[in-house]
Amino acid sequence: MAVEHGESPTEYIAHHLTHLKVGSGFWTWHVDTLFMSTLLAVVVSFILWFAARGARTNAAPRGLTGFVEFIYDWVDEQVAGIYPGDRRFMTALALTLFSWVVAMNTMDLLPVDLPGHFASAFGAKFWRVLPTSDLNATIAEAIVVLALVIIFSVRAKGIGGYLHEWAAAPFGIWLFPFNIILNFIELLAKPISLGMRLYGNMYAGELLFILIALLGFAVTGLTVWSGLAFAGQIIFGAAWAIFHILIVLLQAYIFMVLPIVYISMAEEHH
Repeated sequence: MAVEHGESPTEYIAHHLTHLKVGSGFWTWHVDTLFMSTLLAVVVSFILWFAARGARTNAAPRGLTGFVEFIYDWVDEQVAGIYPGDRRFMTALALTLFSWVVAMNTMDLLPVDLPGHFASAFGAKFWRVLPTSDLNATIAEAIVVLALVIIFSVRAKGIGGYLHEWAAAPFGIWLFPFNIILNFIELLAKPISLGMRLYGNMYAGELLFILIALLGFAVTGLTVWSGLAFAGQIIFGAAWAIFHILIVLLQAYIFMVLPIVYISMAEEHH
C-alpha cells in the first residue's frame, strides 16, 4: 500500500474516494462504477454459464460445477422459505443478486493502491474499484427491485386491485388521501433502505481500509517507529480483511433476501 509522493493524508483519502467521471451535474457518469459493475456481471454470468455446461453431463458434479450447484441449492432453499408460489424466477433472481453483489463487494479486498496504479497506466487519474460504495449503483439496483415489486403486485392483483389497495389500505376507502401517502412512503422506503444499507456498509469498509493504509505515511526509513507502522499496517489490514469477508457475504445475503420478501408481500391481498 504505497503512498503517493507529496500527498498529505487528507489528499490521499480524497484521491481514493474520487470517481472517474464524465459529464456534469445530473448527467455525471461514474465511469469506474459502470465499468466495474458491468465487467463483474459479465464475469459472474460466464462462471455460472460455464458451471451449467458441466451440469449437463451424467457424472456427479464436482469442482466449479459442484460448488455452483451447492450455492444454487442453498439459494433455492432460502427462497422456498420466503416465497410461497412458483419460485423458479425468484430463485434465478436471488442467485443473480447474491452472486453479483458478492463479486462487487469482494473488490474491496484488493490492496487500496493497486486499482489506482493499474488504472493510471491507462491514463486514468482516479479509479474506485468498489461499485457498491457508490450510492448511484446501489440505488439503481434497488430501483430495479422496486420495479419488480410493482410488476408482481399488479400481476397478482390486476391493475384495478392494485390501485384499490393503494386507496383503501390500511384505513379504508374514506381515508384514501392518507392511504395513498402512507403507501407511497412505504413503497419508496423499501428501495431506499435496501440501497442505502449496502452502500453504507461497503463505503465504511472501504474507508477503513484507506485509513489503515495511512499508516504508510509513518514509514520514513529504517527506524523503530517505521517498523511498527509497517507491522501495524499489515496486521490491522489483514485482520480487517478477514472480518470484512463476513460483511461482504452478509450484505450480499441481505440484498438477496429482502427483494424476495418485498415481492412476496406485494403479492399478498389486503
